[in-house]
Amino acid sequence: MRNDKRPEPLLRRLFILAVPLVLQNLVIVSVGLADSMMVGSHLGEYALAGISIANQVMMILHMLVMGISAVLVILAAQYWGKRDIKSIKEIIAIAVKVCFALGGVINLAVFITPYGVLRIFSDNPEAIAQGVVYIRIVSFSYLFFCATHVLMASMRCVEIVRIGLWVSISTLIIAVGLNYLLIFGNHGFPEMGIRGAAIATLAARVVEAVIMVIYVRFIDKRLRLRFGELLGFNRLLFKDFVRYGSPVLGGDLLWGLALTMQVAIMGRMGSAAMASQSVTIVLSNFTMVIVWGCSAAAAIIIGKTVGEERYDLVKRYARALQVTFAVLGLATAGVYFGLRDFFLSFYDFAPETMAMARQFMAITALYIPLTSYHAPCFTGIIRAGGDTKFVLKVDGICAWLIVLPSAFLAAFVFGASPVVVYFFLRIDQFFKWVIAIIKTNRFKWIINLTR
Repeated sequence: MRNDKRPEPLLRRLFILAVPLVLQNLVIVSVGLADSMMVGSHLGEYALAGISIANQVMMILHMLVMGISAVLVILAAQYWGKRDIKSIKEIIAIAVKVCFALGGVINLAVFITPYGVLRIFSDNPEAIAQGVVYIRIVSFSYLFFCATHVLMASMRCVEIVRIGLWVSISTLIIAVGLNYLLIFGNHGFPEMGIRGAAIATLAARVVEAVIMVIYVRFIDKRLRLRFGELLGFNRLLFKDFVRYGSPVLGGDLLWGLALTMQVAIMGRMGSAAMASQSVTIVLSNFTMVIVWGCSAAAAIIIGKTVGEERYDLVKRYARALQVTFAVLGLATAGVYFGLRDFFLSFYDFAPETMAMARQFMAITALYIPLTSYHAPCFTGIIRAGGDTKFVLKVDGICAWLIVLPSAFLAAFVFGASPVVVYFFLRIDQFFKWVIAIIKTNRFKWIINLTR
């Protein structure tokens, strides 16, 4: 039913929703940044490369969980526009079941054959050996991670975003504190090296899951979710979840696999290339937090407004958001390039690795403004507005028919340098913005998914 109330100003709504999400993302990335710096400064390139390849498994799980969470937000935000709480709870129940099933499968695979899993991403025996030590401990955190992020997504559906920030702050304090104590053996704690980093990560995941469960069960007043309700099953909504969610989940999975293949290609070009890629990604994630936070906030706003059937307002919002994303992209690129040398000063790398990392970062600074526009348009506007198939098509074609083949040929047929290979691994970021402009401004992505 159409809601004829005067709309709240877009930038104010975006700011209220985005600030906690930006800070949450900043804290999450800071955990990875601290891990990278502590391990890289104390344990060297092989340990850093080992954690990097071990984290590829976590990245696959992360992509799956974020995909499930995205489906949850896309569907439930539209039902939130209709104030249909019952349907929102039933969608959450579906998301929890799917998420735990996928997390359990990945956990089992790592438990059975950790060496076999990590050989997918690298053929460096020293890095794999370090990665196995790390992943054998960290794998126990996978299901806790699933619980935390699905419950946080369920809160975002109804415009509750601050709890995610507080959960992430707890993760930062625990992870960084335990890293400091256990990696280096400070204040009488045993010096555990890479095992200490893994234990710190596991402890942080357990605590954040406990906090999220307590909040959802005893503090939240909008959904008033009871865990018995998670056992229910609505067949019609499950069909919707599969119908609209499969392209989202499939797209995120294909993209996640493409990223792991990128790591696998670079992992076969030496530890220097692997370490350079690792630190480049960490700094990129750190500087992109504002863009991703605004994208997540935009998805909530667009989804809710579509659910309210205020389609002219959706178009106005989409136009204004595009300008916002473009401005943020330019600012982000400047910050990234400015932090490059300062960030690298924390790492004890060989001169060859340091020079290569600087070149990787220069390439990254070139495409950040373009990525900062097209990626939020794809996920924060088009997909959230109801067209869940488009991103799958674009990412599938770009990653598997352009990026990976060109990088593979450059690396293993023409023997190109790691810098050239890294450029081909990011080549799609230089033209996707054209696709985003055309698709976003045709407005054929506005689709009401509610029953």
